[in-house]
Amino acid sequence: MHVPLNVLIVEDEALLAMDLESIVEDVGHRVVASAVCLREVQDLPDSIEPSIAFVDMHLAEGSTGLEVSAHICAHWPDAIIVFVTANIRKIPADFAGAHGVVAKPFSRAGMMTAMRYLEEGILDPPPVSPEPSSFHASPAFAATWSER
Repeated sequence: MHVPLNVLIVEDEALLAMDLESIVEDVGHRVVASAVCLREVQDLPDSIEPSIAFVDMHLAEGSTGLEVSAHICAHWPDAIIVFVTANIRKIPADFAGAHGVVAKPFSRAGMMTAMRYLEEGILDPPPVSPEPSSFHASPAFAATWSER
């Protein structure tokens, strides 16, 4: 049975944000909010309860994905945070609380495969599918799913 997940998109490039939204909806999930910077994420109501947050590293108003990740961890601790960035080397070794990364530029098929993998892991952990090449789990997150 497919259960739609709530997705938060934090991306300051409008075309990429629209592309992500389209992919999320095509996989059968719903975008509950989108933001272009930390301030907009801070202004979101706690009631949105995202299951997954796709977060760019460099955002509008000089804010960063690391700051957004910290806010999401504090307000929606059950959310799976996935950085979507071309700047993978800027992600700290501990992933700053995030669960993984999808590298830009991403393909539509790659992002859809990553979404399905995350869906499997969220709804009935651990996922039965192998980790797709489009998604790289943080070491800590990979360990939690391999322990189950």
